[in-house]
Amino acid sequence: MIALLIDADNLSSPEWVSEAVETLERNEGAIAIRRAYGSAENMKGLVDVLRLRAIRPFVNLPLLKNTTDMSLAVDAMELACLNPRPKLMVIASGDLDFVPLVVRLRERGIRVVCVSERSKMAQDAITAYDQVIYVGADQVFPPVLEKPESMAVVPATIHASPKTAVPQVAPARIVAPKLVAIKKVVEKKVATKSTVKATKAVTTPKTIVAAFPNLQAGQWLELSDVAKMLHDKKLLAKSATSTKLFKKFPDHFELKPAGKPNKVRFIKL
Repeated sequence: MIALLIDADNLSSPEWVSEAVETLERNEGAIAIRRAYGSAENMKGLVDVLRLRAIRPFVNLPLLKNTTDMSLAVDAMELACLNPRPKLMVIASGDLDFVPLVVRLRERGIRVVCVSERSKMAQDAITAYDQVIYVGADQVFPPVLEKPESMAVVPATIHASPKTAVPQVAPARIVAPKLVAIKKVVEKKVATKSTVKATKAVTTPKTIVAAFPNLQAGQWLELSDVAKMLHDKKLLAKSATSTKLFKKFPDHFELKPAGKPNKVRFIKL
């Protein structure tokens, strides 16, 4: 039995949800349990794909906290206690919050696969899953099933061009990991710079308020909730902190307490 649990607040594109179902059925077989969890707003955008793919919607209460993640995790553990239990559990979300759940499911002998957009996949979560499947426009078709770096296979040999000879004293299996590591470090630095640059270009008091309308009431809100929304809307880079961002706009936002702020409120535009 295969169970697909979709975090519709993370994987919210109907095209990517449909692609996820098709990919799983092609590679794993029929999906017996199909559920989607999310806010009423996100569920509206998935009405057609939920109907066509026979996915049961679970709408959460309109609260600021992570009700979607909690609801999905509770149902996942309940399914894990069934007899017979699912042989494969698929979490359609790139959130790092699901790692403790994945660990518990694997301890019960359940294979756990993640489906996510590449841009939303938390890198620290990859090694927790048995497999990661990327969906979206940046994905090669058919989708590549990615394994954690610790499980990746490094080529045993490097073929040199006619003009460049490989020294006999330097085995290829030693050189290859260094080349891979250097390439990844360079790519990571380029990606980080691009993300920071893009964030600075679009993040203003107006875009912050537009992304989190509850700020307009002028009430004190949990800084962690606002920060999560800014990360989801790509208005705050993964390496940046919400505290520094709001301190750039002292005329528009107020933080408290002064030492280690955990609340924020909107003053004016």
